[in-house]
Amino acid sequence: MDYLFYVVPGLIMIGALAQAVAVVRRSLRLRSNWNSGLTAEARCLRTYTTTSGGGETSVSTTLHHVYEFATREGRTVRFEEAGGPRATVEGDIVPVHYTAAHPERATAHAPGRGRVLAGAVGILVFLSVIVAFCVGFMVTYAEVFAADGPFAGMP
Repeated sequence: MDYLFYVVPGLIMIGALAQAVAVVRRSLRLRSNWNSGLTAEARCLRTYTTTSGGGETSVSTTLHHVYEFATREGRTVRFEEAGGPRATVEGDIVPVHYTAAHPERATAHAPGRGRVLAGAVGILVFLSVIVAFCVGFMVTYAEVFAADGPFAGMP
């Protein structure tokens, strides 16, 4: 039964590390879009919201936009983005930033390098605390409660 006290924290750590990778990838993607210098005018085709939570947890609502634009080569690209400005409605024209290699990963978010960096660092610090807590829990359990630990057999 001791394995349970290693498996559960291990799974929590894997989840936290996977989330950290996703945060870093998203930040790097935004940065590469903004630094590419490629911009276009996109039309907002649709907006919709999704909700999550409820019951015993708080409800959160996320606003999504669907945009369409033409690249410099004339290729029409449609993409969806979550968390956009609430003032953007269907039919609005907004500037988008994209890379030549992956125009489908474009963003309509205005460049805000400091804000994105601060948010990413905050999330990574939080996830680091979760990983450190799990490691500390596993080490403490191994030392104090494990059958082969230094305190094994003590009343």
